[in-house]
Amino acid sequence: MDQIISFISTNLPMIYLLIFTVLLGFEVISKVPTVLHTPLMSGANAISGVIVIGAIILVRRSAPDDYFSLALGTLGIALGMVNVVGGFAVTDRMLEMFKKKKKK
Repeated sequence: MDQIISFISTNLPMIYLLIFTVLLGFEVISKVPTVLHTPLMSGANAISGVIVIGAIILVRRSAPDDYFSLALGTLGIALGMVNVVGGFAVTDRMLEMFKKKKKK
């Protein structure tokens, strides 16, 4: 518990920045027109890929007894990969709608 409290106290500005960016991102995304959702999703997939790489680096550099960093990194990898795979699947389905149908 002391590790969590010391982590929060040393990284308080970053936590405030994270909360602010989540709220700002939600506000910006809710204003995007429907036509732009596919390109925006491709950009979000790229960002999620960067998050996965950062989480892998976090897990790699964490000490074996630092369970908080290991759990946070593992959670980042899992959620980032779910976002990347799901985003690519949805983007692929949306792009299939624009292909011409083959006549038999």
